[in-house]
Amino acid sequence: MVSVRVGLVADPAAPTDIAQGMADLSPPDGGVAWDITVVSEPFTTGSENLRTAMDRLRDQARDRDWDLVVGLTELPLHDGDGRHVLADTDPDRRTAVLSLPALGGLRVHAHARRAVRSLVATMAQPGEDDEHRVVLPRLRGRWRLLLGMVLANRPWRLVPGLKSALVAALATGAVATINSTVWVLADSLSWWRLVVASIASVTLVAAWLVIDGGLWDRPEDDSPQARERSRLYNASTVLTLLAGVAICYVALYVVNLAWALFVLDPEVMGGYVGSTLGYGDLLVLAWFVASAATVGGGLGSGLESDEAIRAAAYSKREEERRERLARDRRNT
Repeated sequence: MVSVRVGLVADPAAPTDIAQGMADLSPPDGGVAWDITVVSEPFTTGSENLRTAMDRLRDQARDRDWDLVVGLTELPLHDGDGRHVLADTDPDRRTAVLSLPALGGLRVHAHARRAVRSLVATMAQPGEDDEHRVVLPRLRGRWRLLLGMVLANRPWRLVPGLKSALVAALATGAVATINSTVWVLADSLSWWRLVVASIASVTLVAAWLVIDGGLWDRPEDDSPQARERSRLYNASTVLTLLAGVAICYVALYVVNLAWALFVLDPEVMGGYVGSTLGYGDLLVLAWFVASAATVGGGLGSGLESDEAIRAAAYSKREEERRERLARDRRNT
C-alpha cells in the first residue's frame, strides 16, 4: 500500500515526547496513509532563524528519504522583521516547522497534534506551492509566547533541585514555630506586611538562584534579535524560578501549619502575646514562619541538583543542545 513518508524532527526532551505521541496521526480526509517517523534532534541549535531551521530539516528529509518533514522546537522563532512565528511552511520543499511555546503552554499536546496534522495535510496536497507563515501579534503574542516558555520549563520540576533548601527551611520553620518571640512578631504584623514578606522571600530566593546558578543570559551581539532573545530567555527564567519557589513556599506553609496545629495551644500562645488567640491565629503564625524559613533555608543551603535549576533557563538548555550536537558530529 502506498503511503506518504512523514518525518517529525523534534528537539530533545519535551518536544520529543510530544512528537512520539503523534506516531498514529492520519489524514483528516481519510486519504493516503501517513507513515510517520520520529527523530530526536536539536535542529535549531545555534540559530533561531527560520531559514536555517528549514534548511536543516530539509537535509534530514533528503538523508532519510522522507516525503515530508515537520520540525517541533521548544525555542521561540522569529522572522526577518523580528515577529515571533508559530509555524512556517514551505510546501515546495515539503518542509514545515512548529514553535511549541508559541502555542501558549496550555493543552500543548492537543494543540500541537492538531497543528502538525494541518501542516502535513497542507503540504501533502498537490498543487499547494505557496509558502505559509503564521506569526503572533506583537504584544499579545509576546505574552502568549512567554507563557508557553515558562510552562515548557515545567517550574514544578524545580522542587527536587531545591530539596536540601526545603529541608533546611522545614527545620528552621519547626524551631521558629515554637519560639515565643516569633509568636509576638507574627501577632504584631498586619496582613499587608505579611504579603510583602511573602513576596520578598520568594523573590530573594529566586534572585539567589539566578546569581548562584549563573542563569542570566547576555546577548551574543548588539543586534535587535539577540537582545530580544535574551530578554525572552531571562524573563522566562525569572518567572519559572518565581513559580518554582512559590510552589515550595506553599508546601512549606502547609507543613508549618500542620506542625503548629499539632504542637501549639492557642491559649498558651495568648499568654505570651498578651491577648486572646484562637486556632485561626495559627494560620498567621504559619504564614510568617514560612516567609522567614524560606529566606533562611533558601539562602543558607546549597542546591541539591544544579541540573534541575539549569533546566529552568532556555540559554542553558541551548548550551546542552550544542554540546549534544557536537558529540553526535564527533561520533559520526
